Amino acid sequence: MTTHKAVFFNLEAWAEEYLQKNQALAAAGVEVGFVNGIIDKNHLAADTDFDILGTFVDSAADATVVNALPNLKHIATLSTGYDHIDLQACAARGITVSYVPTYGENTVAEYAFGLILALSRKICEARDRIKEEGNFRLDGLRGFDLMGRTLGVLGTGHIGQHVIRMANGFGMKVIAFDAFPNPALATELGFEYKPLNDVLAESDIVTIHVPYLPSTHHLINAQNIGLMKQGAYLINTARGAVVETDALVAALQSGHLGGAGLDVLEEEGMIKDELFALVTGHAGEHDLKTVLEDHVLVDMPNVIITPHNAFNTKEAFTRILNTTIGNIVGFANGTPVNLVKTN
Repeated sequence: MTTHKAVFFNLEAWAEEYLQKNQALAAAGVEVGFVNGIIDKNHLAADTDFDILGTFVDSAADATVVNALPNLKHIATLSTGYDHIDLQACAARGITVSYVPTYGENTVAEYAFGLILALSRKICEARDRIKEEGNFRLDGLRGFDLMGRTLGVLGTGHIGQHVIRMANGFGMKVIAFDAFPNPALATELGFEYKPLNDVLAESDIVTIHVPYLPSTHHLINAQNIGLMKQGAYLINTARGAVVETDALVAALQSGHLGGAGLDVLEEEGMIKDELFALVTGHAGEHDLKTVLEDHVLVDMPNVIITPHNAFNTKEAFTRILNTTIGNIVGFANGTPVNLVKTN
């Protein structure tokens, strides 16, 4: 049996223990190892003696990382998105890439509705008023019902479908945009597909559930954000760069938008690691204007920002680990599954 070594970066202790105890990996001849930290071009692996890289979206397997791992044959990303991996660099080396196609459809959808409810009922303001001021007054805390409101869903894949089912439970009207409409789904769930501009113009709340691709970069932008209703709300639990930060800040500052719930930002990695960037001189590789605008968003009272946390439940992460185990076992046995097309 051919043996393999898989090294995972920046996992929690319980996840490391879960993988170490997995019998399927051992039966496939896969030894597992762990590094406490991310891997990217500024944090290269000290020990490169492994052929399988396990990574999450907080790492970046760009060409520098790929070419610094001479034995690398497979990357298993513990995520649905794979824009943090240089697929061209992998193709040039014959490295295969696997991903987790589904794991948290309900998980992310529930989180999106958490943001919607927090904004619509001013839950964060109410909590802060009591904790910080001991103030139980209701002035300034009047919200609005979801029943009867129009929810615009951008992307009707696995997550979007769960969002629509939840919206139906709240008695909302749902309209949706998708590059590949599914008429049977629309009939089943009782919503209507419309062009993007119409969805923006007619929705009280717009929630984003599209993947990040060249075609979805700045899907919401300066040219179309003004089409949204006066006082409408924007929810983004997908990828930060689907929304043009300049346009969002301007729409919020002008009062055109009523608020936003954002679990992702365009330069969220830079914000999390900006001190490192400043002291090492790598800050110029990021759009610092966007970083500063992200900070403006953080300080807006009608904006809720969370740290890319929508996927983060024990159940969802266990599903991620189980799928990743299957992906690695498939690679080791010569029967790969859930491969990303790299060329």
